[in-house]
Amino acid sequence: MQHDNSIDEPKLKMYWHIIHIMWPYLIEYRNRVLLALGCLILAKLGNVIGPFILKYIVDALDTEKTQLIVMPVALVLAYGFARFANVLFGELRDTIFGRVTERAMRKIGIKVFRHLHNLDLDFHLNRRTGGLSRDIERGTTGISFLMRFLVFNIVPTFIEIFMVVGILLYNYGWGFALITLAAVTAYVWFSIAATEWRTKYVRESNVADSASNNRAVDSLLNFETVKYFTNEEFEVQRYDYELEKWESARRKNRLSLFSLNGGQALIISVAMTAMMGLASSRVANGTMSLGDFVMINAFMIQLFLPLNFLGFVYREIKGSIANIEKMVKLLDITSSVKKCVNAKTLAPPIWDIEFRNVSFSYGPGRKILNNVSLTIGAGQKVAVVGASGAGKSTLVKLLFRFYNVEEGSITIGGTDISHVTENSLRQAIGIVPQDTVLFNDSIFENVRYGRPEASDAEVSNAISLAHLENFIRQLPDGNQTIVGERGLKLSGGEKQRVAIARTILKRSPVLVFDEATSSLDSNSEKAILTALREVAVGHTSLVIAHRLSTIVDADKILVLDDGCIIEQGSHQALLEEGGYYANLWFTQQKERAGKTKSNEPLSASNAR
Repeated sequence: MQHDNSIDEPKLKMYWHIIHIMWPYLIEYRNRVLLALGCLILAKLGNVIGPFILKYIVDALDTEKTQLIVMPVALVLAYGFARFANVLFGELRDTIFGRVTERAMRKIGIKVFRHLHNLDLDFHLNRRTGGLSRDIERGTTGISFLMRFLVFNIVPTFIEIFMVVGILLYNYGWGFALITLAAVTAYVWFSIAATEWRTKYVRESNVADSASNNRAVDSLLNFETVKYFTNEEFEVQRYDYELEKWESARRKNRLSLFSLNGGQALIISVAMTAMMGLASSRVANGTMSLGDFVMINAFMIQLFLPLNFLGFVYREIKGSIANIEKMVKLLDITSSVKKCVNAKTLAPPIWDIEFRNVSFSYGPGRKILNNVSLTIGAGQKVAVVGASGAGKSTLVKLLFRFYNVEEGSITIGGTDISHVTENSLRQAIGIVPQDTVLFNDSIFENVRYGRPEASDAEVSNAISLAHLENFIRQLPDGNQTIVGERGLKLSGGEKQRVAIARTILKRSPVLVFDEATSSLDSNSEKAILTALREVAVGHTSLVIAHRLSTIVDADKILVLDDGCIIEQGSHQALLEEGGYYANLWFTQQKERAGKTKSNEPLSASNAR
């Protein structure tokens, strides 16, 4: 018994969670909801009056008094008006309430989208984009479906059932009423039981659908890698494997739906046969007129049509709830980077940056930083160098507060960054990342992304300072050239120049360069470095560097190895020490000299 409660409690919690999501939108547009309900009542009245008019038409036509021919004509017109009123008010109801569902879908979609952007970096590193977008799409559609059909189909259908049962009981006795109640009870019970049974197949189908979509999106995003390794057929096979699971899940779903529909049809057929048999016997013995027979038949058809639709609605509601579950779980995910309740807004001027005894690891056994302390004075340029995996880029992620430090603290202008708003912190820092990812938009708009409210003149100026003008002039569409998904139409160096222009446009007091010139050739690197030096004047700068030639002018250079600072000082001081930095410098100088020599043109004597 305890086991059953443990299963039902999460379901009940999920249902209440969904109602909690929908309720504010019903309250916000309560006038529209009430007006739609009014149209619903009028539509139902037209639906119930119709069979009565039909009865009188048949009875009038069955009489031998031909002088009453005007009566059937009037009744036929009345019947047509009742049917039209039913359809008209039904359409008005859907049109009026449509605004409520559309606004709810929009606001819920925005809520989920905003929530996803507020989650930490760790969540986004582990997410699957294709499946995530599918979950959001199905979830918002499911919310819309629930709002419409719970309000306008479930409750009204049961109201109509009780009205019909009451009419049959009052006019024709217990027999017809009991058959109707028994049929409705059996139909509802069977629909609920069968739908509960097949919900697992709906979920299985959704999981398979998301998995196949994930596989397709992941493969297409990595199109170039697929081509490099000629793995087109391998990707097709992997996609087909996921589609095979989807096909199997859909087959089970379809067979279970066949069982459900077959059972519902059997119940309806038995009930209709019993009602028509009883009505026929009453007509035969003269206790009912032919019009009564037609009216009962019309009522049963009108009753079982929405009841049959109720079965569909219940199935869809269960499917919608299964679809909404993942979206609700997304909303329940919280960021591991906790926000301070009374967080301050970081305001200029931005003074020094200090890492004080900072330790951090991405997981057990992955210690990245170990008791790191460094200070960047206001207006200073401090560079960090070291081998790959030493923890250089982790310093940047911690400064942006993508992760919490495990030990120690990071302060800007003497204020711990955990006590300031994330928005003001990140507004204060401009970055040129090592791997620049662009939006599938024009170069101009990708640069404007650094400060969306910037004027066209300011964007153009940033493009000029980043030395992008010559490159843009060579393009047929100029700065309106579309860069492709994730900027795939541009080279690595071109993308980095766009990133530099973005950072220039952002005008942040703190600048971070994470391998900012790693994709540039020597000539471009010199031009960009000149521009960056101009931009960095009066700014506090942190430079993560691989090429030591780019940081010789730094006020201080820190050498990071295995998560610890092993050397620090100016370029000249570190060379004089003859340690790790000096060895790295001379190694790079030899490599550079070797490349320069190998690229020299052959002389006449060499050519011979």
